Order: sequence, then structure tokens, then C-alpha cells
Amino acid sequence: EEPLLLAELKPGRPQQFDWKSSCETWSVAFSPDGSWFAWSQGHCIVKLIPWPLEEQFIPKGFEAKSRSSKNDTKGRGSPKEKTLDCGQIVWALAFSQWSSPPGRKLWARHHPQVPDISCLILATGLNDGQIKIWEVQTGLLLLNLSGHQDVVRDLSFTPSGSLILVSASRDKTLRIWDLNKHGKQIQVLSGHLQWVYCCSISPDCSMLCSAAGEKSVFLWSMRSYTLIRKLEGHQSSVVSCDFSPDSALLVTASYDTNVIMWDPYTGERLRLLHHTQLEPPVEDSDVHISSLRSVCFSPEGLYLATVADDRLLRIWALELKTPIAFAPMTNGLCCTFFPHGGVIATGTRDGHVQFWTAPRVLSSLKHLCRKALRSFLTTYQVLA
Repeated sequence: EEPLLLAELKPGRPQQFDWKSSCETWSVAFSPDGSWFAWSQGHCIVKLIPWPLEEQFIPKGFEAKSRSSKNDTKGRGSPKEKTLDCGQIVWALAFSQWSSPPGRKLWARHHPQVPDISCLILATGLNDGQIKIWEVQTGLLLLNLSGHQDVVRDLSFTPSGSLILVSASRDKTLRIWDLNKHGKQIQVLSGHLQWVYCCSISPDCSMLCSAAGEKSVFLWSMRSYTLIRKLEGHQSSVVSCDFSPDSALLVTASYDTNVIMWDPYTGERLRLLHHTQLEPPVEDSDVHISSLRSVCFSPEGLYLATVADDRLLRIWALELKTPIAFAPMTNGLCCTFFPHGGVIATGTRDGHVQFWTAPRVLSSLKHLCRKALRSFLTTYQVLA
């Protein structure tokens, strides 16, 4: 089925600023439990929107509610939309998992007025190299992390809920922060020669992938913070990367119009997905209009979504070398799946967010067994 446009959010009013590159939506994110959506709508503003969207946005007959969002709001009053003014252009967003008990003590110590409940947080990466940490339920600013010398381009929390945050920056470094220790910087990873565009932590928390404006991708150990290997295969800058939910696969997207699927344990190249142009290219144009911007895995791990400069959102099944569906979208910059499936959110250069239907699938028993095994066994162990 072709993706259908479910809803579109646009910035409420035109901004008074006339800055270059200040209205883009560089990042969109769903909280891991699916109860919040964060949108960097440009001009320094992040909107925190309770999910599911209010009914005026959603066509009749489409049910996007997650069970958890109903349960979480019971007895506490429905959560309200929040506006976070970050004071700088926002490039990156990441939600934590629900924090562990030590994390709860930390926030309570900083803000005695914050009730002692598990605290969901949002990290925002800014134009001046700062990272601001917000409490989602209240919209309070909890921490300000300083260290990067240039734009913070991407952020990633460890999926284990340990409140370790990785940041990627145009200063060519990645930095590791421990929010349980007042946001202490515990490591700087250097080695990239270009701006770092993207960082992704494997769901088993063993590896970190980083993509810079280079043809190779770096894989780091999340235990020792050392470089494991470089993955070589792209012909131009790699700009986006994502691990499959079982950590067994890694996808990387590049300006060379290709997505490569890798085995991160062996470094083997498993598949190449080429973005062919559907329309004839513009005359006298040297620009790759199929240059990729973003790639992400679906939550069950059977599909990929990609956003490219040729004004298309594509959906791919892992077994096939051509997309199974297309949707027209102009100026796309980023994409992410709703954690319970069925919806893809995309952000655009005009500061808009669009929500699309995504394939709903019942995973086969074979896929579920493989996912269960691969979530704790490496390729080498499986082969042995």
C-alpha cells in the first residue's frame, strides 16, 4: 500500500527572524513508549506534543493510539503540549528511556518541586554546541552540557535506560555524557576528519556507529569507547545510519544515492539499495537529486524508510532490492517510525512535520526467533 498522509503540522506563525537556515525541521522523535512526539520546528523552538495527536489532525477510521499512552495519563490529567525555547537553532533531538531509580533521585535533588516519578527527558542539540536537557512532563530545563565547539548534529541515548548520552558534532568529535553524574563528560571520541552527521547506538548497547562527511563509517565499542572498525563501501559522504532492533544489521545512507546494509560484527556488506530517479533529471544539473538525507528501521525490523532529495519517501522490505512503496514529499530532511509501528514521521526544510501510514505486519515465527537470538548472540556465535 502507498503511504497515506495522515496529518501535517506547520509552525503556527511566521517568525520575525530572517536567519539563514533557521526554519528547518532537522529532527523529529517519538518517546520510546510512544506517548510523546518532539518536533524541532525551526527558529529555536521545540514542540512537545502528546501522542496520539488530537482528533482534529487524524482522519476517521485511523487508530494510532498506543495502549501505554492511555494508561500513563490516567489519574494525572491529560498531558499538555509544551513549547521549549532553546535560544539557538535546534539540530538534534533524543528522548531517554524511562530513567532508572538513580536518575529519579538526581532530578529530585536538582528540582525538589519535581514529583518522585520516573522521569522522561528530552535532549536538544543546538547551533552553538550546547546540549540542553529537559524534563518532558514539566518542560523544565534540567541540565546544560557544554563541550562541543560547533553545531551538535545528532544525539543518541543508550537503549538500556542508563542515561548515557552520545552527541555528534560539526567539531568532528563524538562525546559521551553521563546524566546520572550531573551530565559529566566521560569520553571524547575523535578520528573523523569531517563534520559528524549521525550517531546511532545498537539496541544491545554494545556498539556505536558514527557517520561523518566521509565515505567510511566508524564503529566504536560502547564498553571501551575504542574504534572497532571502519566500514568502507560508499562513494560519497555518509549522512545517516541506524541499527536494526535486534542489533544484527546496520544501514548507512549516503549522498552517493545508496543505502548499504552491513553485518556490524563482521563488517560484511550484505545488500545495496540504490535510489534510482523516477523522473528525468533537471538539465545541466550536476547535483545528485537522489542524494539521501535519512534512513531508519521499522520497530519490528522488517522495513526501512528513506528520505531523499528527489522528493520521495521510500519504504523498503529487507528482502527486496527495490522499494515496495513511495510517497511524494518535498524538501525532506529526516524520518522516524512510531515505536509501535504503523506511522512514519518526516521533517522538512520548511519546518513542517508529516505523518504517513506505514506497513503493518505480523512478524513470522522465524523472524521473531531470529530477533530473539540475535539480540544477544553475535554473528560469530551464531556461525559457530
